[in-house]
Amino acid sequence: MADEAMPGRDEEAVRRFVENFAVTMSEAGFPRMPARVFVALLVSESGSRTAAELAEFLKVSPAAISGAVRYLMQVSLVGREREPGARRDHYRVVEDWHEVMVRRDQVMQQWTAAMKEGIETVGADSEAGKRMEEMRDLFAFLGKEIPLLYEKWRAGRS
Repeated sequence: MADEAMPGRDEEAVRRFVENFAVTMSEAGFPRMPARVFVALLVSESGSRTAAELAEFLKVSPAAISGAVRYLMQVSLVGREREPGARRDHYRVVEDWHEVMVRRDQVMQQWTAAMKEGIETVGADSEAGKRMEEMRDLFAFLGKEIPLLYEKWRAGRS
């Protein structure tokens, strides 16, 4: 891997960072192996590695990598690409965070709609309905605010 040949790069420190940050992500609810794969891609200079490179770097089986990249692709954090004439897929950290934000917005809209249905099902005056109403209101609020925050962040980077 080209990353390992970088002058001055302490690969053991990089591996410790990968494991520590993956633990932090998993403590926040992110599945452990996808977290490790995501961070391994993140620390790669190219932002891209093959499944074999990931397995070697993380010292895990190819099957573990397969499941992890499938999850990361489902949540739009990683994309798959193949170089012309190459036989192996490369997995790459998404560079367009707008795509990730659009997907998150769609999820918030789905959750808001689901909570609306739940409130109607259990009754708005019930305790369950009140809990669902609070969740619905939070999802609706986040669905409006997160895209605005993302645009503000992007404008600040320009």
